Amino acid sequence: MSFVKFLVSKAFVKQIALAIIIVIALIFITRWWLGSTTNHDERIAVPNVKGMTLDLVSQELENAELRYFIIDSANFNPDYPKYSVIDQEPNAGKFVKENRQIYLVLNPSGYQKMTIPPIVGKTRRQAEPTLKALGFKIGKITYVDWIGEDEVRDLRHKGKKVKAGDRLEKTSVIDLVLGNGKGDYRDAISNNASDDN
Repeated sequence: MSFVKFLVSKAFVKQIALAIIIVIALIFITRWWLGSTTNHDERIAVPNVKGMTLDLVSQELENAELRYFIIDSANFNPDYPKYSVIDQEPNAGKFVKENRQIYLVLNPSGYQKMTIPPIVGKTRRQAEPTLKALGFKIGKITYVDWIGEDEVRDLRHKGKKVKAGDRLEKTSVIDLVLGNGKGDYRDAISNNASDDN
C-alpha cells in the first residue's frame, strides 16, 4: 500500500477523527478542572482596612477569605491611630480571588527621634534652617543680655533646657534663647567660662 493510499484510507481517517475528539475532550476537561480549582470568575472585593488596628484587619480579611502580610512601618502619620493601617495593596474596592494576600503598611507609634545638633553659639540665621531640616519646629524666641546679637544661647523644649546630642521626636517644638546684643565683653568671657564648667 502506498503512502498516499494510506492517507485516504478509512483506518487513517478514523484515527485522525478519534485523535481530534480526544484533544477536544481533554481541552474541555482541563478548562472545567481549572475553573473549579482556581475559582474562575469568583471575585472578592477588597475591603477598606485603612485606619483599622491589626485585630480588626485580621477579622475583616478573614471574613472576606483573604490573607494579609505586613510590609513595613512607614513614617508616622498623625491622621491615623498608632499601629493602624495607613496603606494597603491592592486598594479597597479592587476585585481579587479568594485567599489572595493583601499587603499592609502600618503607622508606627510616633515620629522618628532626631539628634539635636550643636547650635549654641551659632546665629539664629544658621540655627533655624539646621533645626527645620531635621524636622523640628521653631517655637518661642526669647532674648537675654548677651553681647552677640541673635546668637543662640540656649535651647528649650516644653520649658526644659535641651542640648546638643539630646534626642527629640521629629516635629518637636524647640524654643530659642538668643542674645540681644547688649552686655559687654567681660560678661561674655565670664559666661563662657561658666558654660565650660
